[in-house]
Amino acid sequence: MEPLRDKIAIVTGASTGIGRDTALLLAEKGASVVAAARNEAALRSLEAEVSTGRGKIIPMTVDVTDRGQLHSLVRRTIDQFGKIDVLVCNAGVYPRKAIRDSRIEDYERCMAVNFYGAVGIILDVLPHMLERKSGNIVVIASVDGKKGLPPDGIYVSTKFAITGFMDVLRQELFGTGVAASTILPGRVDTPMIAGLKVPFVSAKISSRRVAGAVVRAILKRRAEIVIPFTGPKLLIVLSSISAPLGDWLVRITKIEGREEHAYDEKP
Repeated sequence: MEPLRDKIAIVTGASTGIGRDTALLLAEKGASVVAAARNEAALRSLEAEVSTGRGKIIPMTVDVTDRGQLHSLVRRTIDQFGKIDVLVCNAGVYPRKAIRDSRIEDYERCMAVNFYGAVGIILDVLPHMLERKSGNIVVIASVDGKKGLPPDGIYVSTKFAITGFMDVLRQELFGTGVAASTILPGRVDTPMIAGLKVPFVSAKISSRRVAGAVVRAILKRRAEIVIPFTGPKLLIVLSSISAPLGDWLVRITKIEGREEHAYDEKP
């Protein structure tokens, strides 16, 4: 079965990790996927992986911090396919720095990708979906968007922002035919945190597993999916009951991990 056959999807941050696996899985389910990222070579490699007879990958080189490029991505997709059924906002950066060592520029750069890079394309796609009374908007946020971990103050700020945005958007879209879903992964085994050693209680899950949650959110129109469920959900619930209790749990489990080497972000 190909439940997403004839669907047109856009996936940002599709060159690696969660975005890459999400684009592949959507194509396996029959969708035509506009895979957007800055790394053209990686996108071409992704395009070649899709088997004949399934969906397809259409690579488009895009920097999500450039509003003109985002607008062009949406316009070109509609011009080529006549519609956009699914938008998956995944592009992100992960700066890791204690707040006392941070500068305002650190927050501005991270917000440009993790928050405005998602909000910008959502605002471009939304009128089209509302007019058609159909569509799915999915944002890859993080458990960090519900409970912050030191020393991730910069990253956490952006994830709280996009999680809050999606919480309101989902409610505003009720009854319109357009669904908004937020995926809240814990640690994911991607190049972005390859150098981060984490304890067993915060073991990394595969990006393919998160991609599966994205597809599930689309097909079942889920509001939020926390993945994996048990550990992260417990942390979120305990923190909502008592902030000091959540802080204590973070401290004793050392779930923030230990960075052995920094992520070398490629342009």
